[in-house]
Amino acid sequence: MKLLLHSCCGPCSCYPTQELTEKGVDFTLLYYNPNIHPYREFKHRLAALRELAEKKEYKLIIDKTYPLEECMQGMLSEPGIRCAFCYRMRMRYAAAYAAQHGYDAFSTTLLYSPYQKHELLKRTAEEAAREFGVTFFYQDWRPYYQAGVDISLELGLYRQPYCGCIFSERDRYMEVRKRGALMDKVGDTAGNAKADEEKFVRISKNIIQLQKQAVILYK
Repeated sequence: MKLLLHSCCGPCSCYPTQELTEKGVDFTLLYYNPNIHPYREFKHRLAALRELAEKKEYKLIIDKTYPLEECMQGMLSEPGIRCAFCYRMRMRYAAAYAAQHGYDAFSTTLLYSPYQKHELLKRTAEEAAREFGVTFFYQDWRPYYQAGVDISLELGLYRQPYCGCIFSERDRYMEVRKRGALMDKVGDTAGNAKADEEKFVRISKNIIQLQKQAVILYK
């Protein structure tokens, strides 16, 4: 199976990629996470994923598109369903990319984190799969959360202290102030052109960075 694995960050990718490698799955990581705020945090997480990919020699596709205004508008349009817009934006992008570039299926490392809204994420990915006519590869990696943490610590990867969006960043640090102490433990680890027309930059033998976003999928 040729699998496109959307990755939210380096730490959340550690266990899923190890398991897929052991099972002989031909996978490629995809970094597309414009929901991560602020931009400096976006870059930190990308750097950690690149570090993982380099150390393990995983294939990685990077889309650094950062439509801040569209993301904020989307998140604010659904205040009662926290995370719905972020999931839909990224799953539709991954599904569309997989369908357009010959992958058999797509999945996401968000399925690894016990801090995500797992059932909402699963339903959103299944809807994207039906929309773009590609298989969604579902795997519940949550039972192996600690194993993934151990791998990330062993590799010395940056571990983020909140899920990703500006609202989760606010909630995390407001909670810190409310308790009157800093949290020492890492919190949430988050936790859509044709291929021959696509322009990219090859960063190394196994990592490519897209020059432009192939499709706009805010819906």
